[in-house]
Amino acid sequence: MLLSIMDESEMIALGAKVATVLQGSEVIYLRGELGAGKTTFVRGLLNAMGYSGNVKSPTYTLIEPYLINDRDVYHFDLYRINDPEELETMGIRDYCDGKSICLFEWPEQGNDVLPPADIILTLAHSDPGREVNIESRSSHGEDILNQL
Repeated sequence: MLLSIMDESEMIALGAKVATVLQGSEVIYLRGELGAGKTTFVRGLLNAMGYSGNVKSPTYTLIEPYLINDRDVYHFDLYRINDPEELETMGIRDYCDGKSICLFEWPEQGNDVLPPADIILTLAHSDPGREVNIESRSSHGEDILNQL
């Protein structure tokens, strides 16, 4: 599914739309260069789920945990990961336990250590806005795309 996003408000709306179909066990990869809108998408998703605080990219902390309406959501930014084994050391498998929603910015830094994605969003700069390609990678991911 290829979408044209014209501005920040449309990226937030896309995140909100995706939030409406999540059940609580999803793994979502967010790919795209710096400034493509990955964290803006996450902000829209978290706000739609009921989170009203500040949403920032966890570039330095690697992970921002959220508990929203009894659901665990983990926002990872792997940009600064030098070795995928660092994820094993931080207990990545404990976060992605099949019940929580895990959002990974820069998933390519995690190589084969990350759990497989249900959906992958690839964001790219496109004059005047962004292009977002959403693809499924599991049967659950197909269900998500069908509901969108």
